[in-house]
Amino acid sequence: MAAGGFCKLPNGTVVVALNLPSPAADAPAGVRVLVHAQNRARALTRLRNLGLRAVYLRGNSAPPTPDEITAVLHHPDGLIWRTTPESTPLTVELWHPIKALLRPA
Repeated sequence: MAAGGFCKLPNGTVVVALNLPSPAADAPAGVRVLVHAQNRARALTRLRNLGLRAVYLRGNSAPPTPDEITAVLHHPDGLIWRTTPESTPLTVELWHPIKALLRPA
């Protein structure tokens, strides 16, 4: 369902990046989610446990950038998101904790 990729770190853990469609039906922008975990399967399980059931990683077409890796490694939860860079090319949006995305409206 999602484009994305992963990067294996020297300590054996991975950072998985996924581009997901926007959770709001009327919003054109999607979101980019970063997950730090022991392996790819655990990263996807973390997202599925939060309610994102149809999340799969096929291929490595959009791996995380070095800046994205740094951002997720410095976050205490190891799970962050922001709108996709293509949707806001002139502004730089900060990363948000995943709880901000999944908060009920």
